[in-house]
Amino acid sequence: MTAGKLSSRDQIADIVRQCLEEGKTVEIDGLGTFRPTARRGFRFWPSDRPKVFLAYVQEDARAVDRLFRDLSAHGFDPWMDRRKLMPGQNWPRCIEDAIETSDFFIACFSAASVAKKGGFQAEIRYALDCARRVPLDEIFIVPLRLNACRVPARIQRELQYFDMFPDWQKGLERLLGVMERQAGRRQE
Repeated sequence: MTAGKLSSRDQIADIVRQCLEEGKTVEIDGLGTFRPTARRGFRFWPSDRPKVFLAYVQEDARAVDRLFRDLSAHGFDPWMDRRKLMPGQNWPRCIEDAIETSDFFIACFSAASVAKKGGFQAEIRYALDCARRVPLDEIFIVPLRLNACRVPARIQRELQYFDMFPDWQKGLERLLGVMERQAGRRQE
C-alpha cells in the first residue's frame, strides 16, 4: 500500500465508521448489523437468521416483495437482487455468492417466469448445481407457484412444489413450516 492510499478494507471500515457516526445502521450481508449506541460507539449483531434467496422475474416483483416482507417478519433473512445489490457491484458474482451462502433457494414460478429466458433460468440452474452439495435429506430448493402455471419437468421430477394461490396466507404458513422445521434440524 502506498502512502496516502487506503486499502479496500480500510475504505470500507471508514465508510462504516462514518455511517455509524451519523447515527445510521449498517448491515453487511451475511455478516450482521452494526448499530450506533448513545455513547457514540456501536454494537454488532451477528446475522443468525436463515438466509433465503428469492429467484423471480421482474413481472412478479410485487408478489415477491410481499414474500420478502413476510419472510423478514417471520425471522428469515431474504435476499432479493433489487433490495440487496448496490450500484457498481458485479451483480452476476453477487447473485452466485448469495445462492451459495443461502440456507434456502425459493424459485418463484409464474406464467411469466416459465416462459422467459434469462437470469431466472440461470439462477435455477446454478441452485440445482449448488443443491448437489447439500445432503439428500435436506431441503434447499423450494419451488412455489405464484399463479397457475406449468412447473418445468426437471423440477417436477425432483422436487415437490406448492402454491401461494388462491390463499396466500395458507401458502405462506406451509412455506414457513417447511423452512422452520428444516432450519431447526440443521441446528441440532
